[in-house]
Amino acid sequence: MTTLAVDPPAAERSAGQPLTPERLRQVDAQWRAANYLTVGQIYLMGNPLLREPLSPEQIKPRLLGHWGTSPGLNFVYAHLNRAIVEHGSNLMYVIGPGHGGPALFANTWLEGSYSEVRPDIPRNEEGMRTLFHEFSFPGGVPSHVAPEVPGSIHEGGELGYSLAHAYGAVLDNPDLVTACVVGDGEAETGPLATSWHANKFLDPAHDGAVLPILHLNGYKIANPAVLARIPKGELDALLRGYGHDPIHVEGSDPAVLHQQMAAALDEALGRIQTFQFLARFGRPATHESDRPAWPMIVLRTAKGWTGPAQVGGVPVEGTWRAHQVPLPGVRENAAHLRQLEAWMRSYRPEELFDACGSPAPDVVALIPSGGARMGSNRHANGGRILRPLELPEPGEFSVAVGSPGGRCAEPTRQLGKYLRAVMERNAAERNFRLFGPDETASNRLDDVYTVTDKQWNAQTVSTDEHLAHDGRVLEVLSEHLCQGWLEGYLLTGRHGLLSCYEAFAHIVDSMVNQHAKWLKVSKELPWRAPIASLNYLITSHVWRQDHNGFSHQDPGFIDHVANKRAEVARIYLPPDANTLLCVAAHCLASRDYINVIVAGKNDAPVWLTAEEAALHCARGAGVFEWASNDADGEPDVVLACAGDVPTVEVLAAVSILRERLADLRVRVVNVVDLFRLQPADQHPHGMPDQEYDALFTADKPVIFAFHGYPALIHRLTYRRGGHSNLHVRGYLEEGTTTTPFDMLVLNKADRFQLVIDVVDRAPELRSPELSERAAQLRQDMQGAHQRHRAWIRAHGEDLPDVREWTWHMKGGSA
Repeated sequence: MTTLAVDPPAAERSAGQPLTPERLRQVDAQWRAANYLTVGQIYLMGNPLLREPLSPEQIKPRLLGHWGTSPGLNFVYAHLNRAIVEHGSNLMYVIGPGHGGPALFANTWLEGSYSEVRPDIPRNEEGMRTLFHEFSFPGGVPSHVAPEVPGSIHEGGELGYSLAHAYGAVLDNPDLVTACVVGDGEAETGPLATSWHANKFLDPAHDGAVLPILHLNGYKIANPAVLARIPKGELDALLRGYGHDPIHVEGSDPAVLHQQMAAALDEALGRIQTFQFLARFGRPATHESDRPAWPMIVLRTAKGWTGPAQVGGVPVEGTWRAHQVPLPGVRENAAHLRQLEAWMRSYRPEELFDACGSPAPDVVALIPSGGARMGSNRHANGGRILRPLELPEPGEFSVAVGSPGGRCAEPTRQLGKYLRAVMERNAAERNFRLFGPDETASNRLDDVYTVTDKQWNAQTVSTDEHLAHDGRVLEVLSEHLCQGWLEGYLLTGRHGLLSCYEAFAHIVDSMVNQHAKWLKVSKELPWRAPIASLNYLITSHVWRQDHNGFSHQDPGFIDHVANKRAEVARIYLPPDANTLLCVAAHCLASRDYINVIVAGKNDAPVWLTAEEAALHCARGAGVFEWASNDADGEPDVVLACAGDVPTVEVLAAVSILRERLADLRVRVVNVVDLFRLQPADQHPHGMPDQEYDALFTADKPVIFAFHGYPALIHRLTYRRGGHSNLHVRGYLEEGTTTTPFDMLVLNKADRFQLVIDVVDRAPELRSPELSERAAQLRQDMQGAHQRHRAWIRAHGEDLPDVREWTWHMKGGSA
């Protein structure tokens, strides 16, 4: 538990003036130094200490960066440093205005954490020159908060996710307080608006705390911000309605604002400490009214504060014009150049940096040391404190099966049993959580409730089930919030899994983009340790959403992830319950990936034993020899499948072919790891061409039944030699409320259509001895389609021979 250190003597303070004159001078010096460094990064390539008048050659040719939000971010950073030094707080900094990158580079350079990960940028004049030169410059660092910034866990390229990440970071981190700056533009996004409700899920006994700091500077890129333009009373009522107790800090005089901010931080951190103390050592919460009204700070400052008041007679400070670069024509306009120099000299750099360019004593007086610095907070480089999960063997939870398809099981229900054991084995560490948008039970994972509850800190009633303050499952009907929580949890060194209906995984497409970019860049930074993978269980999928209709039928999330970098993206389509267990264990043990597992929750055949499933998953793709009859030579046709329902349809089609065209040699290939289809030089899991040809052949027709959109298989295999022989069946954007099998028929991915495809494409069936039987079989399959349509309209369910179909063929050669 965080404890308050002794404050400076009360005699040195006056009412409403928590900062002594010395402290005020030191906080202000640190803030001015960060502002100076921020401006320098945006504009300068040389002359970092202004030892001579600025010249056009010392100005960057392309001015990129965001000044408007940066002075506020610097102001907050300086005050948080003071709180760490005086109160011993364990603080991490998450910023929503992500394009305030120069502010974070400035502060981490001042505190020394940036120089520790970048020894080529020391805290002296030469280091300052490099800091300025490489900001938003080719070969340098980006303009926004990114993995390159020590202390960051938040990719700043897209707005809306900061508060969710902050709450995810403090889950199971009881001593951590995450100070999260929410920009007033960011506050208008849907994900952020939902994130205000995260306080109803926080457990003050076992979790840390989030201190939201709503920064109102009035404008976005070109428009006013909503929350900055509504009456203060309305804003206050809104935030209190969200369950926060806001503390307002506003003004224009830095000396006054420093005192207000210091008092607000002292009050907020004191309240947080009190709430946590009562929850941990006092009376346990028993009623919704016991839920803390967590403090937050509303900081109102001018946009571009301390920057140019006017440029060319036009107002800039306090307007939208300060958003990016207030003085855009510095290289060409001598007046702008003089104004830039005056602006930078207004921070009095001669007081802030010594003769060598190092920060002066006043600047660093309130900067913490070692791991207490926000840029060096151990939670912000979570891979360094990550402990592996204790994972049970998948085989312990497998379904015993004597012959292929001899038993049925709900794959995700078996996974739920496995996840229950994961929860049990890692309960002491409190480093694994399950996240989902109100779908844990729907997705058959509810066995976890035998060992944990859903975390909930709002009102409960007698009819509620499985709700507790300290549960290990987090459910809220916002995919954004679930993903944000999980990302924050992973980035601070823990493990988790998010289960989601397939059609609505698209809601977090942009969040996937940002996390993939974070992983890609962090892999290139030797000081960033690998984190646990972002694991998705995509279920309630397209082929079993017949009852919910067209709105719930979309397998495109895997296409989206397939576009991500090969070193990051992984997609798995286990064909049955036992392979799902193997895939899940593999993904939970992995690092630095985005793993997508697509698996059904409905009763389905189990094809492989535990041992066979483990071997099949290790290969990623392989022949189902027990379903094939080409053991004595090359097949005439390959029937391939990826996905649980497509596997059933392929095997059902094979059973028809084996019965009606026994002379036809058929090979069945199942793909678990989708990226095995790519060449080895395109993806680490890809097969060499020789291996691919040995599996799929180089010249035989391949009928591929795929879980998703057919174009994805073609994209993954377009460089293969036999690609012209490949015919893919999958989802064609045809759907409605209908029967399960009719979904396949509508999309031409059913067993009867697969048989027709074989007849149409296998050259061996054109021989005189087979052509007549093949033609009759094709006609019978068309008749089966007609019979199906008539039956479902009359009975409302699938044909009995479809519903009751089981695999009964014996393996071996024809």
